[in-house]
Amino acid sequence: MKEVVVPSYKEGLNELRGSLVDMLPGDALEIFDKDAETLQKEHTSILKLKRGDKAIDFTLSNAVNKSINLYEILKKDKIVLTFYRGAWCPYCNLALNQYQAILPEITEAGAALIAISPQSPDGSLNIQERNGLQFEVLSDNGNLIAKEYTTVHPNPKRSLKAMTEMGYDYDSYNADEDSELPVPATFIIERNGTISFAKSEGADYRNRVEPREIINALNK
Repeated sequence: MKEVVVPSYKEGLNELRGSLVDMLPGDALEIFDKDAETLQKEHTSILKLKRGDKAIDFTLSNAVNKSINLYEILKKDKIVLTFYRGAWCPYCNLALNQYQAILPEITEAGAALIAISPQSPDGSLNIQERNGLQFEVLSDNGNLIAKEYTTVHPNPKRSLKAMTEMGYDYDSYNADEDSELPVPATFIIERNGTISFAKSEGADYRNRVEPREIINALNK
């Protein structure tokens, strides 16, 4: 197999931040950053399921409204399960693009990659097509599954207002009118349903689990 170049999220984040400074109004970026820092302080115990716990089963719709069941996939593959906020979040796009880059190594390790957000199937299709994602992107209406795995919180009102002022219709992305979001987190689930890796970089959503860390955990 051709060697995969493993991207660095930290390096990608530095590049993204440089782009956001040019793309977004300065006051909006300041609001988003302050809200991210506040979320980090407010939520100190993120994960609801940890290493050694049994993964909670679920069935969710993918980007084309097909039902996907966790334990059915586990009959064949381990699973890398990652929770993200939505297609409108530039940090989510960066993380998912980097996870797509390591998909060959995830597959080589006998695993499938699944990403979950509160977006509608249309929103999931949007992020899948725009980023050329070749893994399942599932719609978690009301964050019912996210609440079993990670912390869920309201999208801060100041951030929502700033998004609206920039022309983003936040509610159009989600499967319901709830403004709650999952704290990004990544899990590896073994074929017997046991969680062997569970990590979040905290409620500051600008930070994500490094691709290299996922590969290393798969290959232990």
